[in-house]
Amino acid sequence: MSTDPTSRQRAPTRAFVIHPELTSDRERRDAQAALEEGTALAAALPDLLVVGQEIVRLAKPHPGHLFGTGKIDEIKARLAAEEIELVLIDGPVTPVQQRNLEKAWKVKILDRTGLILEIFSDRARTREGVLQVEMAALSYQRTRLVRAWTHLERQRGGLGFVGGPGETQIEADRRAIDEQLARLRKQLAKVVKTRELHRAARAKVPFPVVALVGYTNAGKSTLFNRMTGAEVMAKDMLFATLDPTMRALVLPSGRKVILSDTVGFISDLPTQLVAAFRATLEEVLGADLILHVRDISAEETDAQARDVETILGS
Repeated sequence: MSTDPTSRQRAPTRAFVIHPELTSDRERRDAQAALEEGTALAAALPDLLVVGQEIVRLAKPHPGHLFGTGKIDEIKARLAAEEIELVLIDGPVTPVQQRNLEKAWKVKILDRTGLILEIFSDRARTREGVLQVEMAALSYQRTRLVRAWTHLERQRGGLGFVGGPGETQIEADRRAIDEQLARLRKQLAKVVKTRELHRAARAKVPFPVVALVGYTNAGKSTLFNRMTGAEVMAKDMLFATLDPTMRALVLPSGRKVILSDTVGFISDLPTQLVAAFRATLEEVLGADLILHVRDISAEETDAQARDVETILGS
């Protein structure tokens, strides 16, 4: 048996998912369904093993620590007992809350936005998709310079939110981020111009465009593959599809259309991603027909449908 460390695979990161339920929010989602979605998001990230999950009820978030001292101590003991390395909080966490929780629990903290950005980074394949994710990640990091900016010093795949080096100078980081964002915007502008030329060329083709939209993991890619014979990644996993894919399709009537499979939507989609994926949304809104695919077996199918409609209308 080989003892060469390079021959052994690195053990997955042990993660714990927490869904903070704000009891004062009358329009809050069902806590159990939200926790399950948060856990599914975690499962969509490679090399991560979710070993526990919990719903924490809060009247209101503590400004400095999110949770009260008693709950922080209780969770700390559980994290230590289960050798947790990463805590995923299914909701917004301020930079100060993140820093204080990491100090108290001695683990890395990732909020919902950071987790979704990590997944998008892992899934982006096209040049435009990669640039959009990069810009969204930088915009997110710029608001969190109370702690380290590790984006350009990755020690693992993804965006560096899960692991990385220590603190850096905030002002130097901010300038570096702004310069990088400016470069990315220029690169993205060129890519978008090329895409617009392709769109203009398609407009000359006398075939209507049908865009499939829906909540993530609702079955869009499965339907797309079945109808077109394509091999788009279709897994029981959130955000299995990120970059738009188009295929020609002949309907039973004999009419030809172009079918487009797009990224799935999700509740509380990070504002950075909504802005970064404006081009993708424009692709959808520019279609002749938008086909909303729903999983009616999902307990929150109506809420999911409202989330999709909200994003399309944003």
